[in-house]
Amino acid sequence: MDALAIETVLKTAVEAWGAPGAALVVVQGDEVLYMGTAGVKEQGKPDPVTPDTLFAIASTTKAFTCTAIAMLADEGKMSWDAPAQNYIDSFRLSDPLANANVTVRDLVTHRTGMSRNDLLWYGSTHSRAEVIKRISLVKPNTSFRSTYEYNNIMYSVAGTAVGNADGSSWEEVVRKRIFEPLGMTGANFSTHDVLKSSDYASPHEKGEDGITQVVPWRNLDNCAPGGSINAGVRDLSKWLRFQINEGVFEGKKLISPEKLLETRTPQIVVPADPNGVSPITLSTYGLGWAVYSYRGHTVCSHGGALDGFRSHIALIPYLKVGIAVLTNLAPSMLCESVRNSVLDMALGAPAEDWNARTQKQQADAIEKALKERDERKAKSHKETTPSRELAAYTGAYENPAYGTAHITLVNGALHLQWSWFNITLSHLHFDTFLAETETHPRVNEAVQFQLAKDGEIATLNLIGQEFTKVKAKA
Repeated sequence: MDALAIETVLKTAVEAWGAPGAALVVVQGDEVLYMGTAGVKEQGKPDPVTPDTLFAIASTTKAFTCTAIAMLADEGKMSWDAPAQNYIDSFRLSDPLANANVTVRDLVTHRTGMSRNDLLWYGSTHSRAEVIKRISLVKPNTSFRSTYEYNNIMYSVAGTAVGNADGSSWEEVVRKRIFEPLGMTGANFSTHDVLKSSDYASPHEKGEDGITQVVPWRNLDNCAPGGSINAGVRDLSKWLRFQINEGVFEGKKLISPEKLLETRTPQIVVPADPNGVSPITLSTYGLGWAVYSYRGHTVCSHGGALDGFRSHIALIPYLKVGIAVLTNLAPSMLCESVRNSVLDMALGAPAEDWNARTQKQQADAIEKALKERDERKAKSHKETTPSRELAAYTGAYENPAYGTAHITLVNGALHLQWSWFNITLSHLHFDTFLAETETHPRVNEAVQFQLAKDGEIATLNLIGQEFTKVKAKA
């Protein structure tokens, strides 16, 4: 692969997507074929992105968590197929079958039957331990081991298990066994550490109006093993070399090839995206990696998405090629565009305009979401009124896992306060209201109230969860 051609791919993508900045590294074997950047750390400011500029790598963190498990398995401290409760005895699942049988492997392959439930951690004040405690109170979405359902919280459980098995913490295991041996001196685990650095990117979000704005860094301390690592491409080049050389870095074996390669072995089939634009046929999930066939060749990769950031790391094992691309713009498929272009170069496939293809895919997805939102309002029953006077809806509503939601009356309208939601509700129809904001992060949720037989308000449904109204004390 030609370094100038790779650089052109990066710069073309940054321009096509209007991204403030991006960084890319491509390695083969122990050779860095290309390490470069484009754009700036923050729009409107001149400081350029450097190979050491810290970006949130988000869910590409999951491969670090699984590699840590594999390292401990190498030493006999953990086993993929041991009960998860062997390492974290406080962990429970509400489904008795799942609770009795859940293993470490189940946690990291997204097959516990639990849907995402991200609002237990995203923006909440709950600690990591509290989030894990609360997920035990949530009902499963599908049956145990039947379905791939992406779940960040199960990675928190797995990371906590890592720390317990080692007698330390997830952060300490990853730091001592991965960061330090690889010389990843800039990488860290928390926004608090990022903001102390002299070289970090600012996250940017592009709104529906097309305007790009800087947004705050999102702290992930309470779900760290699922996505909290921050790094630059220089450090990620070392991670790539370690991966594609089967656990050997600069002549030192850090893990047995067998244990590392197991993380990149298919575990569960992932339903194909009917709207996807990549030439991917069979898609599976391994242990912290997506494993799929791209133009007939096995690729292991993982994407990351967090407020204002996107990332992607990909490996072509048989060519010993590794790719890491980072950008400080969301929503954006810049990383997928660059990944596919570089994959095509490595495989000798004809060049395609991946920016145009992925931009259409993203635009179609946004259009679909906006259409569904508009259709919901269009299909609403006009000229209906709530069943009761608005004051009857006010009060506290409780959910065992999600805590207490408060409904108050403010300037003649119902107002919702729950977690980081602090939103005035608009009436949709009957006893359904809408919680909508255009600010970051955007909210578009229906809030539905239910009446009891006596006509009093009994429950509200929010984010698919039922909250029961707390009866006033006599």
